Amino acid sequence: MLDRFDLQLLDFVQRDDSRTADSLAADVPLSPSAIARRLRRLRGEGWIARTIALLAPRLTRGRLRAIVFIQLSEHADLQGKAALEKRLLAAGEVQFCYEVAGPHDFIALFDCAAMAEFNDSADALLASSPTVRRYETHFVKREVKFAPFVGLSS
Repeated sequence: MLDRFDLQLLDFVQRDDSRTADSLAADVPLSPSAIARRLRRLRGEGWIARTIALLAPRLTRGRLRAIVFIQLSEHADLQGKAALEKRLLAAGEVQFCYEVAGPHDFIALFDCAAMAEFNDSADALLASSPTVRRYETHFVKREVKFAPFVGLSS
């Protein structure tokens, strides 16, 4: 079970996992050694799935990003859907993919170096799949907000 200290730590490390236990002790009323032990436990128990580095926009702003709405065929079977999910999971250019309710079945974010790479990827992953009825592409003009944090302690 997670207590209030665990939830506070999770809130802080979601926003900056590079903070030291000493630094976190200024915001969470525990000793640095207790914080370090808790963080090891949270990672070991899978509460922290992984740690990533977010790149500065100056490194990524020239890339082509597309949000793709995917609609499955009316007769898509579970095997075909599972195969599509497996291909989307394996594709490095697909940054996220959600199964959604409504007129579309999946929403995916593609990140590619250029339009040719996107076209090749869309053809290989979507157009060639009998499971996909249609897909609709919306190109990202600019990122307004990216904050994939879940407030736990408030």
